[in-house]
Amino acid sequence: MNPQRPSLAAPPVPRWRSPHTLAVLVAALGYFVDVYDLILFNVVRWDSLADLGLPPERATSTGIWLLDLQLIGMVVGGVAWGMLGDLRGRASVLFGSIILYSTANLLNAGVGAQSGALAFMGQFDAITAYAVLRFLAGVGLAGELGAGVTLVAELSTQNGRGLAIALIGAVGVVGAVVAGVVGELAGWRMAYLIGGVMGLALLGLRFGVLESGMFRSLERASPLQSRGLLPLLRSPRLLLRMMLVVLAGSPIWFTLAVLVALAPRIAKDMGMDPPPRPGVLVALYYSGAVVGDMASGLLSQWMRSRRKAMAMFMTGTAVGSVLMLTVGAHSAWWYGAMCVITGFCSAYWIVTITMASELFGTNVRATVTTTVPNLIRVSAVPVTALFMLLAVRMNAVTATALTGVCCFAAAGVALWALPEPFGRDLDFREP
Repeated sequence: MNPQRPSLAAPPVPRWRSPHTLAVLVAALGYFVDVYDLILFNVVRWDSLADLGLPPERATSTGIWLLDLQLIGMVVGGVAWGMLGDLRGRASVLFGSIILYSTANLLNAGVGAQSGALAFMGQFDAITAYAVLRFLAGVGLAGELGAGVTLVAELSTQNGRGLAIALIGAVGVVGAVVAGVVGELAGWRMAYLIGGVMGLALLGLRFGVLESGMFRSLERASPLQSRGLLPLLRSPRLLLRMMLVVLAGSPIWFTLAVLVALAPRIAKDMGMDPPPRPGVLVALYYSGAVVGDMASGLLSQWMRSRRKAMAMFMTGTAVGSVLMLTVGAHSAWWYGAMCVITGFCSAYWIVTITMASELFGTNVRATVTTTVPNLIRVSAVPVTALFMLLAVRMNAVTATALTGVCCFAAAGVALWALPEPFGRDLDFREP
């Protein structure tokens, strides 16, 4: 009897190593680090600026300036990484972006240092170095979410991509909770160092991520197809649609940039003593958002409508904001409790990004999906500017309320004007 010949068939690939599963895993962990870094500055801004010798009376204005620089860097990076994603592929963005923001985080840990391995950073003016590194970190952070969502959306089925992207969002917002806890317990320098190390540790996983089949098909079938920013600039219709998505998501960053990040200023005018700690508020806000991100994604799948799910959560965000300014005025404990509710309701962020990905063709999808979340984030610049303008003329509570009314009104009109993209076949191109 002839011995049985060994099978030459390749062993089955474990499910966790399938292209789709690995893409979801890498995008989710990448977004975790992205959110950790993005939120960390809001957690440590007051302590870090005080440690660097900045007088308390300059802390609010300087903190807003540094946050604005980070967000402006995200707009610059969003356009640049998005164009790279449409020209060179979605996976390529995942490598370059993480190297840039991880390096910026590591150096940020040494701003103003007089000893240790990063003491060379002490030779630069501390606030200037802080500003430059926040801008560079913003540029790097800009590519992570958009590239990951675009890749996962194009690898998923039409009706299943909402669930996959909701999972990315749920894992990602845990990074904010971790940022709040680490920022409070480890100190601001160690918190930045941890963020940089976590980012670099992700690079190994990214080497196994495969490129989107839709993008490869576009390259083969239409190598001369106009891609990236140019088709958007040539089409007022596409630009308007993109800006409507941005406006629809702007209330999320009103709650973060004003109600959470500027809580010490608001609490002062409420007569609250002691005021709530920003790091604690961030952890509370995102503890609600972890559940809310999954809930909004599942709701959009169940209702088969992104717009309806966003409308319901946007309304909840408005109610939560009112509760923070009314019930929350009783004490720091009540402010934090209302912050959890607002965090849950404002977690329609990932549904907004899913909508951005579904509304645009393959040749511009990475540019739009990468640019939109960063434009939503940078909406904090005009929002905080409006707050500061109003706060000069009235108390901070009234200024916050009026700023919120403007933000929610614009978002409601924008959402009403957008088409419903649920279940759309993504294999199409813009002219």
